[in-house]
Amino acid sequence: MVDVSKWPLFSLLSSEERATVRQACVFGTSANEAIYVTQENDVYVFGLNCSGCLGTGDSVSTIVPKKLDFLQGKKIVSLSYGSGPHVLLASEGRLSHSSFNGQLFSWGHNGYSQLGNGTTNPGFSAVAITTNLQSKKVMEVACGSHHSLALTHDGEVFAWGYNNCGQVGSGSTANQPYPRKVCSSLQGKTAVSITCGQASSMALVDNGEIYGWGYNGNGQLGTGNNGNQLSPCRLTTLQGLCIQQIVSGYGHCLALTDEGLLYAWGANTYGQLGTGNKNNHLSPVQIMDDKERVVEIAACHSTHTSAAKTSSGKVYMWGQCRGQLISRPRLTHLSSLDDVFACFATPPVSWRLVSMGEKKKENDVDNSFTAPSTTFATPEYDDFMTISEALREEFDCPDTADLKFSVDGKCIYVHKAVLKIRCEHFRLMFRSQWTEDQQEVIEISQFSYPVYRSFLQFLYTDIVDLPPEDAIGLLDLATSYCENHLKRLCQQIIKRGITVENAFTLLSAAIRYDAEDLEEFCFRFCVNHMTQVTQTTAFWEVDGAMLKEFISRASRCGAFKN
Repeated sequence: MVDVSKWPLFSLLSSEERATVRQACVFGTSANEAIYVTQENDVYVFGLNCSGCLGTGDSVSTIVPKKLDFLQGKKIVSLSYGSGPHVLLASEGRLSHSSFNGQLFSWGHNGYSQLGNGTTNPGFSAVAITTNLQSKKVMEVACGSHHSLALTHDGEVFAWGYNNCGQVGSGSTANQPYPRKVCSSLQGKTAVSITCGQASSMALVDNGEIYGWGYNGNGQLGTGNNGNQLSPCRLTTLQGLCIQQIVSGYGHCLALTDEGLLYAWGANTYGQLGTGNKNNHLSPVQIMDDKERVVEIAACHSTHTSAAKTSSGKVYMWGQCRGQLISRPRLTHLSSLDDVFACFATPPVSWRLVSMGEKKKENDVDNSFTAPSTTFATPEYDDFMTISEALREEFDCPDTADLKFSVDGKCIYVHKAVLKIRCEHFRLMFRSQWTEDQQEVIEISQFSYPVYRSFLQFLYTDIVDLPPEDAIGLLDLATSYCENHLKRLCQQIIKRGITVENAFTLLSAAIRYDAEDLEEFCFRFCVNHMTQVTQTTAFWEVDGAMLKEFISRASRCGAFKN
């Protein structure tokens, strides 16, 4: 669980104020500023306010949170910050789910036009960035020290701001006052993610390739040399690998493949590459190859800290950690990558906009199988239990249960009230004339015991703990019961557990349960590992119609080109 009070800055708020926080981001050269979203979707800022980076209309510091009224009724899609500091925020209106009616805002330091408004005047108040982005749906933003990137829904990358090393990707070193589409080698490519180092930029495209541009003095572009790149350059040293996630530190990068392999390159003065020494690497080098599958990585341009999470939930950190040099990934007691940056990064910033509560937007990448919540210690009562802890204890407890499910001859003990509160399916079951409402034992035959028990446990704990193959059955249940949040969690488990051996099985399941995002992910994995996948039993056991459709679709994607 992520606890917002782990960031020292939030100690300025009362416990009541901290309890309202749903999302938060701490930034600034000394982690002096913060922005947070409440459970009521109001946005507040507080802190030192360097260069007007709080967007309150002035440069006055405040320990009392101030509300940003211009974000009223909007949902934050993506947020990033630079070292100036300056802030980029992409919003989406709440009133329409069928069309995009949000905006891209910027405020703060603007000495190099990193706000994208055509000037170098300080941005004490937020401005909407519109030039060259009209009718564009911005899905992600990223900030370097003094430059900015935006990724649109159709996979285009726009850049602006400081360009002394080519970090804007325009082919020159002239500063860029307005958003400009990054072309060159990215022309015709569909980007799916962006990240920035101090003065470098990276884009991940949908086929798993990485492109980088800007400063390369420490090898952070991974091209095998240390020459700056004024235009996007493909990172060919990872050819043959399909990259799933990429993050940038101040002068280094980490990349995670779809098979859970982790690569690092660039600056290594603080051991941030995790290689066991302080030598820079101009090309990617694999790390953590003696550990289990990595499912998530973290870094940000404000620090020299790196972190990774494995499939079993273990969290590792390395680099500059509270002033200490850790040159190899070290296992921590922490439960999330966000905690690494709150407790050990210098300064203790957020590496992204952190979600504390359960409400997430449809396409959010959940970074844990556990829906996080904000918790606070109560030291004066050692035996005190929170509501969530008490519910967790009472799951499958025959002493207090008033209902039991029988699945595969085994019983699961539950409480009707909890099920009605947590699930619409059960709310209808116990409020209407369903025969189950009068039964003390409900027989379940369409789902297996592990799947149904995991579902009921999720209703008590927000936790899903299943291997990918069993998550397919839970995905079926979630689809049947119209549990969209659980459906997304199952898809995340499957994505993180996909292998060559089970890829086609998972693709078949995604198609069967109409999980479009998961289907696309599994399809891409199969295409990127075509040779190995076609040798598996699962591939040859699939029915002929699906096999024909897969081959046809793969052909249209160019999978069989010489």
